[in-house]
Amino acid sequence: MDLQTTKLSVMQKIMGVTKPALLDKINDLLDRELIVGYTVTGEPLTIESYNKRLEEAEQQLKTNQYISQEDIEKESENW
Repeated sequence: MDLQTTKLSVMQKIMGVTKPALLDKINDLLDRELIVGYTVTGEPLTIESYNKRLEEAEQQLKTNQYISQEDIEKESENW
C-alpha cells in the first residue's frame, strides 16, 4: 500500500470512529509522533523530544550552565 492509499484508509477509519476515548488516543498518538520542528542540524523534533530539550535547557539556566551573549561576543573577538 502506498502512502496516499494508507492515508486515505486511515482517514476513512477515523471518520467511522464513534468512541471519544479512541479518538483521544489517536489524537494523543499523533501529538507525540508528528514532527513539530527541526534542530539547527536538521534533525526532526517530535513534541516529546522538543519538550525534553526544553526541560534540559531550563535546567541548564537554573544551574547557570550556559554562556551569556556578552561572553560569546568577547570570545568571538579572538577568532
